[in-house]
Amino acid sequence: MRNTHAEVRLGSTEICVNKNGFGALPIQRISEEKAVYLLKKAYDGGIRFFDTARGYSDSEYKLGLAFGGIRESLFIATKTTASTGEGLKKDLETSLSMLKTDYIDIYQFHNPSFCPKPGDGSGLYEAAKEAKEEGKIRHIGITNHRLHVAKEAVESGLYETLQFPFSYLAGKQEEELAEECKKADMGFIAMKALSGGLITNSGAAYAHIAQFDNVLPIWGVQREKELDEFLSYIDNPPVMTSGIKEIIDRDKQGLAGDFCRGCGYCMPCPAGIEINNCARMSLLLRRSPAAGWLTEENQEKMNKIEDCMHCGKCKSKCPYGLDTPELLAKNLEDYRNVLAGKVRVDV
Repeated sequence: MRNTHAEVRLGSTEICVNKNGFGALPIQRISEEKAVYLLKKAYDGGIRFFDTARGYSDSEYKLGLAFGGIRESLFIATKTTASTGEGLKKDLETSLSMLKTDYIDIYQFHNPSFCPKPGDGSGLYEAAKEAKEEGKIRHIGITNHRLHVAKEAVESGLYETLQFPFSYLAGKQEEELAEECKKADMGFIAMKALSGGLITNSGAAYAHIAQFDNVLPIWGVQREKELDEFLSYIDNPPVMTSGIKEIIDRDKQGLAGDFCRGCGYCMPCPAGIEINNCARMSLLLRRSPAAGWLTEENQEKMNKIEDCMHCGKCKSKCPYGLDTPELLAKNLEDYRNVLAGKVRVDV
């Protein structure tokens, strides 16, 4: 079932690229100049798969700036959160314009709460199929954080790719899902391969996913140093060793139980709490230099937790079924203990 391959084939799409997809969500946080520089460096270094979304503010626009004139030599996947067929068509035209292209390689439904199908009343799948027939998109995919929706998408036979959280912190169910995609000849794109920043050893993350020959990880890249790490893996892909296995086992033990992945699907918060960071602050303090999280700005963000209205919206939207208000309260208590010096962390 598992062989280490430097390249991956995305199922029936026949897209074949190295195991370094570029996740373009983080480039919305940097300037146009820096983003274009990183994207071009990624391409020049051998990365050929770029994943973005209509919902990532100016990410699509930055890809369009970077790749005008070389469109045929790379693959672009983007997404729509539209809830109707008409909304999808509007989103698609905007994406095509922003990306400066006349087609999208993989057009994905972006984390819908259900699996769009023909005749379901939304018109979503019909609109995507029509766009494919028109040549505006080449393959139809879906992304999700909900296991039951992902399984339904695989079983439906309607989709050519699935994008789902997958890392060495994933469980047996996620591994079985990847195997089901393989059996269905459906491409599996791994998001959150670094678990939202909780995995700090990219080599270990790569080596783990390399064991699954049908899984393409997309790495969120914001800094040149991060990109350089992944580019180095193209010619020298990390493989599983006893040392890497020790790192993985230690992380699994340290991150056992319920923890916030930082996916952000609980947002926005009616009380203005930055849940996707605040609910995992204890882990961030211990898995990266703490000084950056102890600034006055971050103290203000953590103090906002006191404004929680306990409305339950975040809890109801969490794809992992976490008790988010309880997590927030625990993280605030721990944060204040760190500030007061009652708990020590590395700064």
